Amino acid sequence: MTIERKQPKPKKCRVATCRASFVPSRLGQAVCSPACAIIDAPRNQEKARKSLAQVERREIQVRKEKLKSRTDHVQDAEKAVRDYRRTFELSIGSGCISCGKTQEEVQAVQGWKTGGAWDAGHFLSKGARPELRLEPNNIWLQCKSCNAGSSKYARKGESVAQGYRTGLVERIGVEAVEALEADHEPRKHTTEELKVITAEYRAKTRELKRAAA
Repeated sequence: MTIERKQPKPKKCRVATCRASFVPSRLGQAVCSPACAIIDAPRNQEKARKSLAQVERREIQVRKEKLKSRTDHVQDAEKAVRDYRRTFELSIGSGCISCGKTQEEVQAVQGWKTGGAWDAGHFLSKGARPELRLEPNNIWLQCKSCNAGSSKYARKGESVAQGYRTGLVERIGVEAVEALEADHEPRKHTTEELKVITAEYRAKTRELKRAAA
């Protein structure tokens, strides 16, 4: 049995100054003649340029990933966790964990700062307690001033660190804070585990931002 091949339907030339009706002789043909193909070429060249640039960016990213050390992956993971914690805390209306100022109060006086008024700061420093570097419960929303160690907005009679602990006790309770302070369990993440952490928290941050949009 012979199956008849369907004839292509006529379509209009893509070139705006032509728009003549023609029957395509090949799949994907969008212009009616070689003359219109020449006119249409810049469009195709731009698409090709963008496609090539995209491929080059991906290749550069792959090369960069291959050159990364374990320390680079630790830093990527930490940034991903901190970005998520900052975004999450801002989304639920939290203020600065150290000085107790609200988002509105902080924004009014620190909103001009490069990168915004907010950071995600560690309760127990990553230098002294590297095992808690990626622990979400050790990372909370801080205004930039407090995270930099300035006591300008500190709670009355307390240093920034003391204010952080006071704020943390208010958030999660004294038992949880003491448990965090007593946690000395080593975290020996492999490079692959660090990549998973990075990907997981980047995805969580994207989801929060989509929900807020």
